[in-house]
Parts: sequence; structure tokens; C-alpha cells
Amino acid sequence: MVPFLLGVPSVRQRDTLGRSGPAPRVVPVFQTRRTVQSLLAGRGVRPRRRLGQHFLIDGNLMRKLVEAGAPGPDDEVLEVGAGTGSLTAELARRAGRVVAVEVDATLAEIASEQLAGRENVLILRCDALRGKSRVAAAVMDELHSAARRGKRLKLIANLPYDIATPLVLNLLTDGPAFERLCFTVQREVGERFLARAGTAAYGIASVLIGALATARRIAAVPPQAFWPQPRVESVMLAVYPRTPVGIEGRRLAEFVRPFFQQRRKTVARIAATLGLEAEFAAACGRSRIDTSYRPEQIEPAGWVFLARSIGGRGGR
Repeated sequence: MVPFLLGVPSVRQRDTLGRSGPAPRVVPVFQTRRTVQSLLAGRGVRPRRRLGQHFLIDGNLMRKLVEAGAPGPDDEVLEVGAGTGSLTAELARRAGRVVAVEVDATLAEIASEQLAGRENVLILRCDALRGKSRVAAAVMDELHSAARRGKRLKLIANLPYDIATPLVLNLLTDGPAFERLCFTVQREVGERFLARAGTAAYGIASVLIGALATARRIAAVPPQAFWPQPRVESVMLAVYPRTPVGIEGRRLAEFVRPFFQQRRKTVARIAATLGLEAEFAAACGRSRIDTSYRPEQIEPAGWVFLARSIGGRGGR
């Protein structure tokens, strides 16, 4: 999809004495369910479950998300899934600039109207992911531009369920470094992000999060915190990327992926199918990793060591 940029027009208001001046700073009032329903009804549309349109309407939980993200005047905040602009408005009140991504044309127009007067908001109407595997070029351009200007990058968003995992992992492994990522995701996805080695939920996402960042749970998010209510529970997470660990995130992901695609086999057997049997065995010996382990038994630090030792040539 070709991105369509919606610039939010600036407005000036008059104060109670009739003098021209900037818009007053007010305590934010997040949109309620009734407000969101009214905005959509006014356009003759309903939430599209196919696009993961579940609007966060719990003001207390939204405040927790904002507080965890701690947007400030030196921050460039990325919000994916802007919806009707409820969270966007509060981010714009605190952050230096907000890049809000919304794939739905009608919602992007509603958000633009709700955010009229916010000069520091750019709404990108596009898919945040290119082919569900890489961050869209229009989004990356904005992130790189902000990084060149010395801005701190943050993701603060109520993420659509279907893109949450690839989006977060791509932001961690590609492009400019983020200071933090705070977001809501389906509970099962959150469990995979936080999973420890040796558990059923441990996989590629667990390795990458564990190797490249530290993560914590902010809050549980019940279905009734959204409208319409999803059929699953959600969780709010904060992810703090670490300084470089000696290997590029993309190379680490490419190395680990084929092992977890065959996770029922031992790592020695998988390495043999990849043509890495001797190198892998030598690297395991140096790091005291048992070659009879299955992929989920190796800690993130172990995967980093193996990928660095073998040169990231395990990926296809």
C-alpha cells in the first residue's frame, strides 16, 4: 500500500479575554466507549475485526501505558494502530513529535479531525509492515529522520494483534535504536516475549527479546478494557533495548530461525542439516552447551555466542 500522509492542521484559540494565544494545556480525557461508538457511527462504519480493531477504552490502563512510555519533549513517539486518536492526543501533549500509523482510511480521517491543532502529529495512513516481514519504508524514513535529528525513539501503542510480533521484533532488529517500546499485545504473545529457556512458550521471539533487550509486564488487560471486546486476554509490556551485544539483531534472528523451525530435533541434528555440524559442535564445546539439547533449552546468551562464533550462517 502506498502511504498517504495526513497532516494535522494547526489552530489557535482565543482565551477568555478574547486575546489570540496558543491552545491551552488541559488534563487529557481519553475517549470512552460511547465516544468511539459515536465517532464510528457518524461515518457509518463498524470496527473491523480482520484488522484487529479493538479500541482501548480503559482510561486507567491507558494512563499506565503512557506513564511506562514516559514521552517527553525530546522524544519521537511511534504509535501503530492510532484508531480514533485517543492515545495519540495524550502522546502529542507530552512528546516532541508523534508519528501515528493507521491502515484504515476512515479511522485515519477521524483521528486527523480529533487531533486538529496538534502541530507535532504526523498521521501515516499505511500498513506498518511491508509484506508482514519488514517495517514499511514510510515508517522507517520517519524513524531514521528522527534519529538523525538526535531524537529518542519510543514505541507507545495499543498494537493490532496480527502485526504485534513481527512489528516489535523488526523494530528491535532493524533500523535505528529505540529507547523503549511499550505496548499492548495478546496475552499469549506477551508470554512468548517473556518466556524463559526450557518452557513451552520459549521460541524465536523469546530469544531475540532476551538477547537484545530486557522486558517486563506493566499490567494485565482484560477483554472488557476494549471495545469491541476481543475473545482473548491481553497484556501490557515494556521492552528496553540493550546496547549492542556483538551481533546484529537481524543476523541473530536469521541464525536462530531454522533451529526453532525444527524444534523437536536436537540442535546437533539441526546443525547437520544446515551444513554446520563441525562448526556448531566446536562452538558448543567452547560454550559448554550440550549438543543433545533441543533449541528451547539454550538461553539467549548461548544463542548469541553460537551465532557470533559461526558467523550467522545458519539462516536461509
